[in-house]
Order: sequence, then C-alpha cells, then structure tokens
Amino acid sequence: MPRYLLDTSIISDLIHKPGGQVAASIARLSASERENLCTSIIVAAELRFGVEKSGSPRLTNRVEAILETIRVLSLEPGADSFYAGLRAEIERSGTPIGANDMLIAAHALAAGCILVTDNEREFRRISGLSIQNWLRARP
Repeated sequence: MPRYLLDTSIISDLIHKPGGQVAASIARLSASERENLCTSIIVAAELRFGVEKSGSPRLTNRVEAILETIRVLSLEPGADSFYAGLRAEIERSGTPIGANDMLIAAHALAAGCILVTDNEREFRRISGLSIQNWLRARP
C-alpha cells in the first residue's frame, strides 16, 4: 500500500480550502490509504514558519489542527544520502531547486512515499521520485 507524503502546497490548499480539491481527493481514498497519509517535518516547519510570519491566531489554529491529523515523519535514515546524491545530480544539471524542496524530495524517497505536490515543475526534475498532484488530477 503506498504512503502519500503531502507537501506544503497541498496542505496549504487543505488549510485554505477545507472543502476543496485536496479534501475531495482524500475523501476518495480508502480508510487504509488515509492511514498512509503523512507529511515531512520539513513541511511542518515551513507551515509553522508561515503562520509565525503571518501572526494570525486563526491560521495558526488551522495549521495545528491539520498537523494533528496527519502523521509528521521525522527524517528517515538514508534521507541524508538521498539528499547528497540528488543535490549533486541537480547541481550538475544546472537546474537547482530550493533547499527545502530538495530535503522534502530526499525524505519522500528515503521513506518510500509518493510525494503529493502542486510543485510539479521542480519535483519532476528528481529522478526516481513518484509524484501526484491532487490539485490537478485524482489520486
């Protein structure tokens, strides 16, 4: 059974549009598939930075409510090796991606997850990374 690692763009959509496309995609999953939803500690950090920066108690409550319902994975053993290899490969190709996105991709690979993202442009550059976009297509 696949594990789905939700990235920042997907969880942000879920926060801002609780009845939107991401919520509908989650609702279409079986109960066992929903148990396999997770996110990265890197994503949680990005979300918490966003609410800290905004200063909005309402947004803080929404982020915390979502993070309480989705398992937040610590960095998996091997994520560092995936990161090193991916970063070297991407830099050699001359098409770097953001540091946090590189860590999220390495984390998804190390954890054996499908990365669910709306940032296909960057993540498609990562060889071996399985991605889905629940804002554009059904899972």
